[in-house]
Amino acid sequence: MTPIRSSPLALHGGAPVHHGAWPVWPQAPESTLTLLKEAATSGRWAISGAYTGTPSFERRFADAFAAYHQVPYAVPTTNGSAALTIAMEALGAGPGTEVIVPGLTWVACASSAAALGATPVLVDVDPETLSISADAAKAAVTDRTVAILVVHAYCSSADIDAFLELSRSTGIPLIEDCSQAHGAEWNGRKVGTYGTIGVFSLQQTKVLTSGEGGIAITSDDDLYDRLQQYRANGRRWGARPVLHQLELEDVGTYEGHNHAMSEFHAAVALSQLDHLDAQSALRSTNAEVLNGLLERIPGVSTVPAPAGLTRRTYYDYVIRLDPDLLGAVPIDRVVDAMAAELGMFFETLDAPLNANKLYGPLKSPRTPPSEAVREKLDPARFPLPAATAAFHTCFAFLHQALLATPEERGGDRHRRREGGAEHRSAP
Repeated sequence: MTPIRSSPLALHGGAPVHHGAWPVWPQAPESTLTLLKEAATSGRWAISGAYTGTPSFERRFADAFAAYHQVPYAVPTTNGSAALTIAMEALGAGPGTEVIVPGLTWVACASSAAALGATPVLVDVDPETLSISADAAKAAVTDRTVAILVVHAYCSSADIDAFLELSRSTGIPLIEDCSQAHGAEWNGRKVGTYGTIGVFSLQQTKVLTSGEGGIAITSDDDLYDRLQQYRANGRRWGARPVLHQLELEDVGTYEGHNHAMSEFHAAVALSQLDHLDAQSALRSTNAEVLNGLLERIPGVSTVPAPAGLTRRTYYDYVIRLDPDLLGAVPIDRVVDAMAAELGMFFETLDAPLNANKLYGPLKSPRTPPSEAVREKLDPARFPLPAATAAFHTCFAFLHQALLATPEERGGDRHRRREGGAEHRSAP
């Protein structure tokens, strides 16, 4: 195919394809500001404060989030890392144990386990969905495995049915990390409800955000008690609140830490939850259009959804380039070119955890000097071929661009560039 070029790339001084503004994120509707003001004037800014006669925002958000997922219990936390930590701790992660973690994910998935003294066992992802591979997880199970962290990633999901069968056959509980999948559904049921515990991040970029925050959900009475105590220094909610008295009761069955969400963050999260489904529907509509357009370009593809994923959540939208199309051009150069053309944020995927400079358990002062322990913790010992291939051939943009209206998307001066040689040399 003959390359077509009417002008230089924006990266090389040409005019960009897109001149307008993209939707901002996070978004603060009037309802968010109203609840923030209510929290600020309530006389209670934390769950450790005295009962004022009305339920705390933290409890209101927990109840609303649990109801959204049709589970009995939810425990908000300071961030997603804290939710991971208390979930792993509640399931017994600690020295001498192992937690199976996907090798292509945010570093907190592994570092949370390592901080508890457990060994994160890194396994590869499915090369198509880029979520954790059930076959790889099965091969990594030992008699020391206390949990499998099933991360639903990149607008797709893990094969939940396969992981449920693995959990049933081994007795090992699943933690579903849904930090990229708020509201997604597997066979018509919310993700996060299939595992023994589901965890979510509410960090700034997430489709449900409070700036910083996290939450864990469960249907198990005992685990709910553990999760509460691990997030609030061994305290949990008392049976009945008394005006001007503390609602948290000292229990101390488990030694916890202070991972409690503030009232301000809970107020924001509560208001944002009301908008989640409508925003997700708009993202899905725009994503389906984009999926169709990208499918027409030779050598370009997106991440498919497995058959059971009946409702997708678009968070980190991934575009995959055929290695023959890329040639010798590094993926970060493509990221720079796309950002220059469209005036928005693009990024490479997270570096695989066996070669990610942000994940360094051997650098931590918590790591024992024992050579045997350090050898087990060394992330370089885990081969991750599918994760590595994805890192070098995929790039992504965040979900707020998918909130664009037709007016925000249209009216641009589009230039068509086709042909393998042109794509390889352009950036």
